[in-house]
Amino acid sequence: MYKLILASQSPRRRELLKMLGIEFDIKVSNCEEIITSSEPAQVTMELAKQKALAVANELVKQKAFETEIADVRAASDTKNEENIIIIGADTVVAVDGEILGKPKDKDDARRMINKISGTSHQVYTGVALVLVKDDKAACIELFAEKTDVEVCEMSSQEIDDYISSDEPYDKAGGYGIQGIFSKFVSGIRGDYNNVVGLPVHRLYYTLKECAKSIADI
Repeated sequence: MYKLILASQSPRRRELLKMLGIEFDIKVSNCEEIITSSEPAQVTMELAKQKALAVANELVKQKAFETEIADVRAASDTKNEENIIIIGADTVVAVDGEILGKPKDKDDARRMINKISGTSHQVYTGVALVLVKDDKAACIELFAEKTDVEVCEMSSQEIDDYISSDEPYDKAGGYGIQGIFSKFVSGIRGDYNNVVGLPVHRLYYTLKECAKSIADI
């Protein structure tokens, strides 16, 4: 068995992960994001891996420190230490070759919504699973899921009204498909939950496979 940790402060990812019916803890990573690719799927995987590894490394250091200050324990105690799987995730919107992250301000939000209005765009969520076992951390799964989203033509007034709400500013692409923006979404192809922030279906089956093989890693 293993303990599950979500390396994200996103309330949407927290709610999505609850759908799996698995208990988990939350530990937010504060790593510096380093991007080496311009390809959306690769970017999300890079950032997801960085987030998960940052949390994993903190846990490894913490465990090492606790071992140093603790009394000498029986060898069996060390052998029975719980394995930990950390989930890192990152979501971006891509349209016409441009990657859209979270808007910096109102003008940036307006630019993003204008760009996706009346178009089809792609939403990518990268997921990394990092295993902490025997005081070592390693990425054991890394993938990106893509969903196509179609947005109807929005009027200038509709755009102004939308960016005046609180909804755009903590979301990739400046919109939340599960919120008031939903009335402008004319169709999707792929996993809806992926657009919200986590590909629940694929993650569930990936974790199932990990559970089968974790003892051999």
